[in-house]
Amino acid sequence: MSIPDGSPTVPGPSRGRVVAIGCFMAWIGGFSGAMIAVLVSKIVAFFAKAPSCEGIPTCDWYIYAVVGGALGFLTLPWLVVSALKRPPAPTAGAGDKS
Repeated sequence: MSIPDGSPTVPGPSRGRVVAIGCFMAWIGGFSGAMIAVLVSKIVAFFAKAPSCEGIPTCDWYIYAVVGGALGFLTLPWLVVSALKRPPAPTAGAGDKS
C-alpha cells in the first residue's frame, strides 16, 4: 500500500494491542501519579510550615494522592497510545550523506 505521493504506508498497531497497553498503562499511571502527588504534598507542607501528623507524610496526603492518581490514570495511557499511533520516523538510507 502507498499514499498518493508514492511513499509506503506502515500499518498501525491493532486495536486490541492499543487497548491492552492502554489499560496496563492506566494502572501504572495511577500509582505513579499518586506517589508523585504525595511527594508534592510533603514539599507543600514543608514550605507552608503545616502541622505534621505522626506516621504519615502529611495530614492531607489522601487528597493529593487521589488527584495525582486520577491525573496519572488518564495522562500516561494517552501519552503511550499516542506514541504508538505515531508513524515511525524516516530512516536514512545507505546512500544518504546526512
